[in-house]
Amino acid sequence: MTSIFPELYQFSAYIPPIDLSFHQYLLLSDEPLLVHTGNAAQAERIVPEIHTLLAGRSLKYVFASHFESDECGGIEIIARAFPEATLVCSSLTAREVSGFGFSIPTLVKKGGDSFKAGNGDFLCIAYPSETHLENGLLLFERTRGLFFSSDLMFKFGEGHGKIIEGDWKNEVVSFDHTQVPNVEMLGRFKNDLLNIEPVFVATGHGSCIRMVTKNP
Repeated sequence: MTSIFPELYQFSAYIPPIDLSFHQYLLLSDEPLLVHTGNAAQAERIVPEIHTLLAGRSLKYVFASHFESDECGGIEIIARAFPEATLVCSSLTAREVSGFGFSIPTLVKKGGDSFKAGNGDFLCIAYPSETHLENGLLLFERTRGLFFSSDLMFKFGEGHGKIIEGDWKNEVVSFDHTQVPNVEMLGRFKNDLLNIEPVFVATGHGSCIRMVTKNP
């Protein structure tokens, strides 16, 4: 695990055959929140590290952007280790989690919804990532300027603890059909993203991004 931003810890697994890193994050605020569980093996590995960081506190929330093994494949393990935690996800992810027989208290959100976790003020952004382009969620923490990008900003290579610089508007403008193949959905998605101003992007894969303001 690595402290990668104030109050934010990154856990990673690197898979050499596909040259890809998979990240999970713990926001260690007064009501801690875990972003993604990793797959079952990754979840088993990070549970002791999360316990160490919590130092006796409860894990309040687990966020899953969409239903995929690296986002929530370890949900049963996390739920067993932290029975007080609540899963925050889309309605489709909630149905899939329940359908696979996993039991965890769930808070269903959609794009535009907000929720509080202690001193964290979270905005959910609709993310056309689920089966048949149904909306999953991305997460923006407004107080700290933290954006959790899941699979949206994707780089190959060993990314644990690595940070690069970027410009938010340029990042958003560059998104195309490879991120969202539906043109209408892509346009709405870009508009939603341009309404936020992150200072730091915690990516699901690859290097994190510190946003810099360029001179005109």
